[in-house]
Amino acid sequence: MHIDLTGRVALVTGAARGIGRAIATTLAGAGASVVVNYHQNTAAANETVAAITATGGTALPVQADVGQAAEVERLFKTTLDHYRRIDILVNNAGTTRDTLLLRMKEDDFDVIIQTNLRSVYLCTKAALRPMIKHHGGRIINITSVVGLTGNAGQANYAAAKAGMIGFTKSTAREVASRNITVNAIAPGFIETELTSVLSAEARATIRESIPLGRLGHPQDVAGLVCFLASDAAAYITGQTLTVDGGMVM
Repeated sequence: MHIDLTGRVALVTGAARGIGRAIATTLAGAGASVVVNYHQNTAAANETVAAITATGGTALPVQADVGQAAEVERLFKTTLDHYRRIDILVNNAGTTRDTLLLRMKEDDFDVIIQTNLRSVYLCTKAALRPMIKHHGGRIINITSVVGLTGNAGQANYAAAKAGMIGFTKSTAREVASRNITVNAIAPGFIETELTSVLSAEARATIRESIPLGRLGHPQDVAGLVCFLASDAAAYITGQTLTVDGGMVM
């Protein structure tokens, strides 16, 4: 299937590296103009932009902490000033502060909720008006299988990711009549900087829990994002699709 996103504008949060970078480069490869949002790592964001432009794509790096309302307002103003529209929003920004609940500080909980969940609320709300103006759009939220299963030491992260799933369903119902679809993708263990620190023993244990017998790659997630952003997925909304090698089937 050939996916053509020519003429569309995509904003990807947390696009400096890992899954976000793969999503940004894949959408650009399909023809979309991409806003590469990042929080702190300017060098990595510029690498993402360079990877896009090297293959003839169009990208604009914009720094913003998407957990902060004022910065989200600036991010979307910059996007609309530059491209005049937004057709695709990928809420990918996220972080972890793992620890057992009895050791978890309030800040450990609050930061994860702000970065991983509040950002989805702020960015989605900001994207809806321009999408409605242009009679349609695609919103894709990157949650996690942890939001479906829970995980010891990640009560804060699981709460945020489970919240994203409920948010996805509710928003999908609200905006379906506006030709806007809202879906979520729940990756399992994906080869990124976060998983690269795992010991050989831990990786072996993880592989044993995955029917396909391997960790995923960022492109496995990016390909599904590209499909959900396309016309081929026009009749899919309110869904949470797992990309986990069968781990939580």
